[in-house]
Amino acid sequence: MNTVPDPPRDSRPRLDRDLIVQTAITSIDTHGVQGLTMRRVGQDLGVAAMSLYRYVSGREALLEAVVEKLMDGVTARADAVGFTSWQGYLQVLANEVRRVAQAHPAAFPLVASRHPATPWLRPPLRSIELVEHFLATLSDFGFDDIRAVDAYKAFTTFLIGSLLLEVAAHGEDILSVDETLNEGEAAIPEQDAYFDLQQAPHVCRMQDRLSQDTTAQEFEIGLEALIDRIERSVSQ
Repeated sequence: MNTVPDPPRDSRPRLDRDLIVQTAITSIDTHGVQGLTMRRVGQDLGVAAMSLYRYVSGREALLEAVVEKLMDGVTARADAVGFTSWQGYLQVLANEVRRVAQAHPAAFPLVASRHPATPWLRPPLRSIELVEHFLATLSDFGFDDIRAVDAYKAFTTFLIGSLLLEVAAHGEDILSVDETLNEGEAAIPEQDAYFDLQQAPHVCRMQDRLSQDTTAQEFEIGLEALIDRIERSVSQ
């Protein structure tokens, strides 16, 4: 007796937001940020681009989700490595962010350039959760508010500059501005309007100093520190 075989089951994974974001990261790794479109992500997933809008409202929202995904788990991994001093903490955190840059050099410039959660946050510690972790940890090691914020600014300035140069050395374009190509209705998010700062007491307490523009002073301090380091090296 002849039987009719069952039709092949769809072997594609179930579509969800996390799968879409991970596929977008893979696409950026291969084609660069400028090559990312909702249509391409849909093609990579084997679905129509319109199917994606149930989970992300457009390319802008997808780029924001990519940055969030890239930085997700950085603080947890830093805690897992462990540290016994504030110096050790900065080394561990810097290396965790560097691993992100090394794993996804084409996408990392997004981390340093996308819209911050608030106007006074600096990438790549762009989320309030990450900044809270940084400030709380340094406070636990005895930093007062002024010194904790100053350390945060100096640390992120170094980290951004160093890692962008590193990914540029691997041929990634860090100078081109990502043109808005929003294939949907997503607006640039104003995440600080929806985030309850009471969940981040250190950020809330230090907000005034975090929002101060001290870039000129930071430049001079960083330059002096660099000159001192070169001078010590030459004199050895």
